Amino acid sequence: MAKKILRCTVNGRQIELAVAPNQTLVQVLRDELNLTGTKVGCDMGTCGCCTVHINGKAKLSCLTLALECQGAQITTIEGLNQYELHPLQKAFAEKGGSQCGFCTPGFIMKSAALLAENPAPSREEIAAGLSGNLCRCTGYVKIYDAVEQAAQEMQRAEAPAPAPART
Repeated sequence: MAKKILRCTVNGRQIELAVAPNQTLVQVLRDELNLTGTKVGCDMGTCGCCTVHINGKAKLSCLTLALECQGAQITTIEGLNQYELHPLQKAFAEKGGSQCGFCTPGFIMKSAALLAENPAPSREEIAAGLSGNLCRCTGYVKIYDAVEQAAQEMQRAEAPAPAPART
């Protein structure tokens, strides 16, 4: 099978790579770019472990052909916040939102997309927004707690500073 050139941006870095037409995005991320934070769980699109952002939207990289991402902006868990922990990463650690950790990157990427669309989701909206991601360890309560905490922290960070008191 003749390879074709894929040109896109991954975590803010331009890439140009020869890929086979049947190669999935998760294969390219893990095997070609060594971005192993994106996990392969079911490899059928049912568990959400491979969630990444493509042009700002949460997508399953195991169901996305790499060549479909021509010219796209792709963000993986490694690129979510490159210089410090993202509030979601911090909240997952603090709230115990991951146990074995295998599903965590997918949950965090899906949660980041949810909070970008809805900065203050209710518990029910969080559950609905994460419904396509599966975890075998935590029972979801701690995951939802982490998303709630991160949402609150992100809202505080974006709130304007109070005006200085006049004397």
